[in-house]
Amino acid sequence: MGHDHSHSRPLPPTPPRIRRRLAYTIAPFIGLTLGFLLLLWPGGDGPLSGVDVELPPQFDGTVVGVEEGACEAPPNTNFVCSVIEVRVETGADEGETFTFDQSVGAGSRTLAVDDPVVVARGATDAQGAGGGEYYFVDYRRGAPLVALALLFVVVVVAISRLRGALSLLGLAISLLVLVRFVMPAILEGSDPVLVAVTGSAAIMFVTLYLAHGVNVRTTTAILGTLASLALTGGLAIAFVELARFTGFGSEEATFLQISAEQVNLEGLLLGGIIIGTLGVLDDVTVTQASAVWELRVANPAYSFRRLYSSALRIGRDHIASTVNTLVLAYVGASLPLLILFTISSRPLGGILTTEVVAEEIVRTLVGSIGLVASVPITTALAAAVVSADPGTDESPPKEPPEDDDDSGFKVPKREAEWRD
Repeated sequence: MGHDHSHSRPLPPTPPRIRRRLAYTIAPFIGLTLGFLLLLWPGGDGPLSGVDVELPPQFDGTVVGVEEGACEAPPNTNFVCSVIEVRVETGADEGETFTFDQSVGAGSRTLAVDDPVVVARGATDAQGAGGGEYYFVDYRRGAPLVALALLFVVVVVAISRLRGALSLLGLAISLLVLVRFVMPAILEGSDPVLVAVTGSAAIMFVTLYLAHGVNVRTTTAILGTLASLALTGGLAIAFVELARFTGFGSEEATFLQISAEQVNLEGLLLGGIIIGTLGVLDDVTVTQASAVWELRVANPAYSFRRLYSSALRIGRDHIASTVNTLVLAYVGASLPLLILFTISSRPLGGILTTEVVAEEIVRTLVGSIGLVASVPITTALAAAVVSADPGTDESPPKEPPEDDDDSGFKVPKREAEWRD
């Protein structure tokens, strides 16, 4: 989830009346989230209840022999044909070996002795007797992925310490909500948009309060996130309808519709936009709330308008980089597809309006609008909360003179000018 941009310095005391107002405001959202979690929680016999997907069993294996040039390569090609011998290491045939032909062209990775692989067994015959032939499926990548995950944990905890450990706990809870609630509930036929909103809200409450503490600042950031998510969801619904997306923009979606016809693919697209946007939204909202509080601590005399305009300038810089990050993330994920379209003879306009590309465009732009809007929304909420606190100083310092800036608000002159 979002990064921790808050400082270690304790928050200034907040009057009880402001804490009560925030509690009264956030309580209904927490209640609704818990209520919908209970209402939509998947039942049945399991997370794949009602879904009939038969996949061939897979087993671990290790390459024990490679004989290059032992088979016939495709004619008129630069392919190299080899006979690969693999030892099966799990299942009923553990210890047995089998061979298969592999044709590999220039630039492709070839199998080598001692490579850990995954193999599958073909279907049985019509009478259900015997077993099919084994064949190569993929490399086994468990060890390097576990090593990378451990390195990630060590780096986060070493640098962020307790707060980093709490963030990792929040990440684990996020994955748990997605695996145990969001995906099973969608597979059971629940509205994907409602499931995504409920799951996102649950993730947001748990992870933000864990990472940043249960305090007024975090609550303000959560309210800003909720408002921005509502705007993002509304825009997503409107433009998915206007663009007439069917949800069949990928082979995976088509296969899912065949295997689990109860899943609403259009709703699944909307739910994906909402969940994807949340991952960046909380970063922006927490940053803006922290900026407002730090400005208040630096100068308790700042009014709502000064807090808002000063923090908004900080947010502009953050948004400029965050939007670019979001766009590049989507482009990077779709790079092979974009290159394929680039070498085709279709015009650019035709490429951009195909459903598979247009989905990513709508996802990126809707998410970016939600991010941009979260800055003024969260900044205004935080400035309103902070400026409502009269503070502990009976005689606050005199406010410096103001100048206009391009935001339309008055801002303080430079300290040196004021003192002169």
